Amino acid sequence: MTAHRPAPTSLTGRFVQLVPLTQSHLPELFNAIGHEIVFAGGYGGGPAGYRGTLAGFVPWAVDYLPWTTGNVFGVRIKGGPHDGQLVGTTTLGDFDEAIEHTHIGWTAYDPRVWGTQVNAEAKLLVLGHAFDSGFGRVKIQADAINERSRAAIAGIGATFEGIVRRDRPRADGSWRDTAVFSIISDDWPRVQSILTERLAPFEGRPVLFRTPPAVATQPRTAAS
Repeated sequence: MTAHRPAPTSLTGRFVQLVPLTQSHLPELFNAIGHEIVFAGGYGGGPAGYRGTLAGFVPWAVDYLPWTTGNVFGVRIKGGPHDGQLVGTTTLGDFDEAIEHTHIGWTAYDPRVWGTQVNAEAKLLVLGHAFDSGFGRVKIQADAINERSRAAIAGIGATFEGIVRRDRPRADGSWRDTAVFSIISDDWPRVQSILTERLAPFEGRPVLFRTPPAVATQPRTAAS
């Protein structure tokens, strides 16, 4: 199959539905991820990227998310007491059809769904979408100092490829080294099995909100 950027579409799982995100959804997205704790984990360039008001968040998100070059998804809960609620975003982007490469990133979730089935199923859906579109390599990356995020990426079966030094500036002007991981088409059956097994304990249970940790004690968790 020739790799091709997929057309905007919804991806539906058992616990979440990924829908094409538009700028009209940004007030909902602010309610989900517009929290200091999300940016403390490295999202959006780190703590200095945090915008604490909707008026500040909207222009930031318009500039930050790759609206034209990526397929930006909103993540909505499916079923249960929070059915339909937008709880995050993730993007399939950096398409290079000629060499069958793409990238899952720009991912952040409402702290109340951290540790639930949301991220695992979103990854399962987007990875399947990428490989079904003919891509042979999916990159996932994180700030090199973000040890928890790196462990989480490795935990789904992604292969660590190395550190890109002085890769990009953080929001505070410091330079970030980037830890790069990949999942290739040969890995997909194994990774798919890992994610499916991770979701198995949640079978028949809807997504329920958890109490988020405090900013001061929250370990770094966001991948980009």
